[in-house]
Amino acid sequence: MLNVMRNKTADQAELRGDCEQCFGLCCVALPFARSADFAVDKPAGKPCGHLREDHRCGIHARLRQQGFTGCTVYDCFGAGQKVSQVTFGGRDWRTGPAEHARRMFDVFPVVRQLHELLWYLTEAVKLPAARPVHRELRAALEKTERLTFQTPEELRALDVGAHRQEVNALLLRASELARAGIRGRRKDRRGADLMGARLKGADLRGISLRGAYLIAADLTGADLRNTDLIGADLRDTDLADADLTGAIFLTQPQLNAAKGNRGTRLPTALTRPVHWAE
Repeated sequence: MLNVMRNKTADQAELRGDCEQCFGLCCVALPFARSADFAVDKPAGKPCGHLREDHRCGIHARLRQQGFTGCTVYDCFGAGQKVSQVTFGGRDWRTGPAEHARRMFDVFPVVRQLHELLWYLTEAVKLPAARPVHRELRAALEKTERLTFQTPEELRALDVGAHRQEVNALLLRASELARAGIRGRRKDRRGADLMGARLKGADLRGISLRGAYLIAADLTGADLRNTDLIGADLRDTDLADADLTGAIFLTQPQLNAAKGNRGTRLPTALTRPVHWAE
């Protein structure tokens, strides 16, 4: 275990990417395929052609115009700076032998998954109605935080999938408790295919949309308070004038992938994507 530990678990303000403290890991470690989201193919471990020597993007201000929309919706939940500055002690992947870079690229996706779980767990322990499982949630939060401080070797060997399953069971219970008091709750729409669905002005309070496909769906003016949105695919979902205050397990990447306007109401922990004003 690394000898770098904190006196408290992460809060959501810290679980956001800080490119100034990262070595451009998402631009190197992760693969992407030529599509509507990326203009070119890139294998894992190969630097993007637009990554500069200072680890900054050479077309950051023009990513959407250049065909890299996928980059604009991505967020590492703070894993980039954790791996760069803590796990590897500020040692750049460009320095040293190739094995050093491989280790860093292997570790980054693992820590990214752990940090995403930290986001969900931090939100879950703030849900008053989830009080019956607050103790278990805090224990899971502390355990997940400890895992992020493991050595590179330990992180590479970690069965992060098994840990996700363990945490997800708690998150599901927290969601059920948080949504239990909503009047007129409709059926569970977990994993539902709602691509292109016309849900303008719909009252979706208290519904589970976990893992639902809402690609290009019309949710303008919809009420999504206390709606479970964990894992929901919101690519090109129209959230103009929708109320997302109190939406459960909503993340910044989901918002970044959606469409909205100044009338879209958001949870306080999230920010309005810049492209919404375009």
